[in-house]
Amino acid sequence: MSDFTDLPQALPAAVLNEAGLNRQAVFALAELPAEIRASLDAIAPLAGYRQLILIGHGGRRLWECVKASGIRNADPIDDFTVRTIAQFFAAHLPDNRYQLLYPSHHPIGLQQLGSLAGWHHASPFMVGIDAEWGSWSAYRAVVLADTRFPVSSPVHRSHPCSACRTQDCIAACPAGALGDGPFKLERCVAYRKQPDSACRTTCLARLACPVGARHRYTDEQISHSYSISLRMIEEFY
Repeated sequence: MSDFTDLPQALPAAVLNEAGLNRQAVFALAELPAEIRASLDAIAPLAGYRQLILIGHGGRRLWECVKASGIRNADPIDDFTVRTIAQFFAAHLPDNRYQLLYPSHHPIGLQQLGSLAGWHHASPFMVGIDAEWGSWSAYRAVVLADTRFPVSSPVHRSHPCSACRTQDCIAACPAGALGDGPFKLERCVAYRKQPDSACRTTCLARLACPVGARHRYTDEQISHSYSISLRMIEEFY
């Protein structure tokens, strides 16, 4: 008979939920597709770890917590996330090893993991979408751990875009980057770089999408996120 401490214990999700990190999926490393395991192993050796924990957020709660934390720097969401996860393991899993693979400068197939979790469907405006949260969610952390949590079952929600008849996002895009085939990145980039662009620190197509509208970020959070992407555009394009 196994000792009680060896039996799977539920992830204490309430602690993460309260901090706004309210989406979690637990994967068994050994059961991940081989190409994902190989990409992860190239970042950090997987030996000694049993599970991968994907942590995300949906809605406005995370930004409220970040603001209340007093963190004031270029990447307050990432810094708050890293700090919260460190506190979470120290307080609730002190005997477990963990390693953060993301946030980091290493490329991580976040959408692949999101698809495995059932969180991700592609949208015309190139932001992942699902029927509950719309596009108002994001990946916040990828954690290797030697935990024994029950493995999560994928969320089964239909692709909300497949039932959309009005295509509000396509009509709202001032750059004409959506519709008529694949997303036209060059049009989006060129329009956002214009000094008088209506999409410099937002995305009118994303705002027009009705899916999950009740979870829409505050204007401040939207401006923060799109200001970061605008800096990247101006640096690399």
